[in-house]
Amino acid sequence: MLTKQQEELIVVYNQALALYKNRKFKEAKALFQKGLELVPEDGPSLLYIDRCDGYIEDPPGEDWDGVYVMKTK
Repeated sequence: MLTKQQEELIVVYNQALALYKNRKFKEAKALFQKGLELVPEDGPSLLYIDRCDGYIEDPPGEDWDGVYVMKTK
């Protein structure tokens, strides 16, 4: 059974992911952070915040298809 916070997180997370896939990294990061306010230990939100930071600093090329490519092992 999901808590109310987890249900709200799912909605916010899906909105954030849509923004991320549309290259709106600052807006996506803000929503992922909102998700962490609901469920502070949410691993996927933490991961995508880190990825958003990277793409804000160094945006992907125009041919980016939403796939994250690791730069280090």
